[in-house]
Amino acid sequence: MEKLNQNKEYRRLEHRLKERFIKAMVAYHLIEDDDHILVGLSGGKDSLLLTELLAKRAKISHPRFEVEALHVRMDNIHYETDTSYLQQFCDDLGVRLHVRTTRFEIDAVEQATAAQQSTETTARLRKQKQPCFLCSWNRRKIMFNLAQELSCNKIALGHHQDDIIHTALMNLTYQARFATMPVSLKMRKMPLTIIRPLCLIPETDIKIWAEMQGYQKQQKLCPYETYSHRTDIKQLYDALEQMNPEVRYNIWGALEADNKLMEE
Repeated sequence: MEKLNQNKEYRRLEHRLKERFIKAMVAYHLIEDDDHILVGLSGGKDSLLLTELLAKRAKISHPRFEVEALHVRMDNIHYETDTSYLQQFCDDLGVRLHVRTTRFEIDAVEQATAAQQSTETTARLRKQKQPCFLCSWNRRKIMFNLAQELSCNKIALGHHQDDIIHTALMNLTYQARFATMPVSLKMRKMPLTIIRPLCLIPETDIKIWAEMQGYQKQQKLCPYETYSHRTDIKQLYDALEQMNPEVRYNIWGALEADNKLMEE
């Protein structure tokens, strides 16, 4: 009986993930015929699910699209995923995996972070020298270059609904503006569109699916994770959800009403 219940739970969750993935794809026009999509595969649960959903959907005739994946390694940051696991994961799904290695200078970043200066210009420069900013910037640079090299027209990133909502709260709290990561963003300087097909999926469902599927966890976590405000914002959001269980849908509805989820 317990195994039967587990199978039912598995099938319900699988259906819910596919349903929300397809709903996002259709509602926000994320995937169309003849798209060539490059997935950012970090090795975390979100990017693994994204790769799995895209690969399985690509085997269906409509819409017709192609999927490839990119894993970027930082050779001087101990933030690692077993590349052989990612290769096998992609092989099983019929997805071509590209692995690239890059780096940035940590010492210069740490010195800049330690400096105590308060002018607006210096504050902006210090922000741009933060490890998370430089790591992300270098990864995106590799991804944009490879996407154009492969003639991809779209880049898919694994941000889920909680990521998008938390970003909106961060911008309100720290930047005095109502904005977030759009689910679809057309780049102005290159023929690429960034899409976030997990945008309607909550993180809790992804965590449960990762456990059910036995996704391999990353070998080491990023040493700079504590530099982010996201932990505080997550705690704030959890408190809001305790106050009002509908807060997720209210914030999402506000983002839609103010046209913050699509950017041309």
